[in-house]
Parts: sequence; C-alpha cells; structure tokens
Amino acid sequence: MPAKKGVLELHEMKRAGEKITWLTAYDYPTATFEAQAGIDMILVGDSLGMCVYGYPGTVPVTMDQCIVHCEAVRRAAPDVFVVGDMPFMSYQTSDEEAVRNAGRFLKEAGVDAIKLEGGVRVISRIKAILDAGIVVCGHIGLTPQSSGQLGGHKAQGRTLESAQAVVEDARAIYNAGAQLLLLEAVPPEVAAFIRDELPIPVLGIGAGAEVDGQLLIVSDVLGTFQAFTPKFVKKYADLAGVATAALTEYVADVRAGRFPEEQHCYHMLEGEHERFLAYTGEDG
Repeated sequence: MPAKKGVLELHEMKRAGEKITWLTAYDYPTATFEAQAGIDMILVGDSLGMCVYGYPGTVPVTMDQCIVHCEAVRRAAPDVFVVGDMPFMSYQTSDEEAVRNAGRFLKEAGVDAIKLEGGVRVISRIKAILDAGIVVCGHIGLTPQSSGQLGGHKAQGRTLESAQAVVEDARAIYNAGAQLLLLEAVPPEVAAFIRDELPIPVLGIGAGAEVDGQLLIVSDVLGTFQAFTPKFVKKYADLAGVATAALTEYVADVRAGRFPEEQHCYHMLEGEHERFLAYTGEDG
C-alpha cells in the first residue's frame, strides 16, 4: 500500500504532471475496493442522496448523513486522502455555520478536507473555513445544489460570458486560499486554461482530459446507478446487471426447492439426533 497522500503531495503531482485519481465512495466495502485499487482521493459526495438513499437530487442530504458515511469510508481507507462534501444549507447561512459544519467533518469523521460548491459568492465561507485550519476544495461549473438557478443540470462555460464567469470563480477561489479545485461539466478549452493559470490541482468531472485529475461517481463507474448516465461517464462494469441476474437465480432456486442443498446445511453432531428423537417422542 503506497503512503497516504496529503495536500502537499497532491500539489507535487500537479507540478510533476502526474494525473490524480479520484472517486466517490459512500460505504466501507466500496472504499476498501478503491483503496486496494490505489486511488489517490475519495470523495464522500452528497451524491449519496441519489446513489444511496434514492432521493431525486442532492438537496435533501443532511450533515448527519454525510458524517455517518464519511466515518465508514475513513475506517475502510485510513491511508487515502478523503474529502467530505458539505451538503446543501450546511454552509450557505453564515461563515460561522460553515466553519462549525466543516469542523464536524474533521472532528467526527476524520476527513482530510472538505468540498463546497460555488465561486465568488462563497469566498467568505472559504476564507473562514481556511482560517479554522481546514483544507478546502472548491467546486464550480455545474453545481448540483444550485442547479435550479442554472436552469437544470447543464454544462457551464459554453459561451464566452459563461466561460468568463467560470474563470472568475476559479480565480476567486484560488485567491481565497483554497488548495484544490473541482470543475464540473465545463468545456475542456476552459478547463485547460484554468489548469494552466492556477498552481493548485484542478480536477474535473466532465471537464475533459487536460485537467490535473479526474473524478467520477463510483455508482456510475460500477454500473449500480440506473436512473440516468451523464454524458461524461465511462462505465467500467455492469454490477446492476450481474446482481439482478444473481438475485433472480436465487428467487428461482428457492421457489423450485433447489436451495438450500445438502452442502448448505448444519447437521446435528453424531448421536445427538437420536437423543433429539427421544426428546420429541419420535424415537419409536
């Protein structure tokens, strides 16, 4: 198992031109698999709302839910850089509330950094959290928590004016002191410009190949989330298909009396069956 990467090592990877690998995880088994695969970073994303709880979006996710899932992931991957995703209304109300909730991620779940959505409008939040000694990852472009204001889950930066807004957000986040930046659903031309301009790692989800690293939702990668598949996703497995086939076979075996078989049974110890028959009065 390679040594755990900290934020300084992630910065060094950018300088050396080494791509950073990043996936979401929401539970102990999945985080274990990712750690064994050699992942650099894990995000316990508020996407757990859809991928775990079946919510229609991320807005209903609570701090307590995020903390529980972060705890599970941290136990499974103690040597991986773990980022906790601040859910809707955990930081929007005030700097003080933002710091308190960001601190919960560290105190209660032991994460290495937090992520929050928004650019220029959340700069005071970023600064306050940084002043508390917490590593911050910014998130701009398509920001699901505020997708209603964006007209839905739409790519950002596809016109000059929109691209300028994304660049201004990126600069503001960097100038506020954030150590990492995530671009979501941003054209590769814009993402490459931001990557070249900023000295911090610029990671992408649906932002092309020219960024410093890639993030994907693990439920998309493994094919367990079936509601929809974003354009930027590459499925590496169809676990939903495999699981459904296995469970269908189980149902059929039970109904047909094919399961359980002899090999699946625990029999009484030698001589104990006769004693049991005597106890039940069935020994003749």
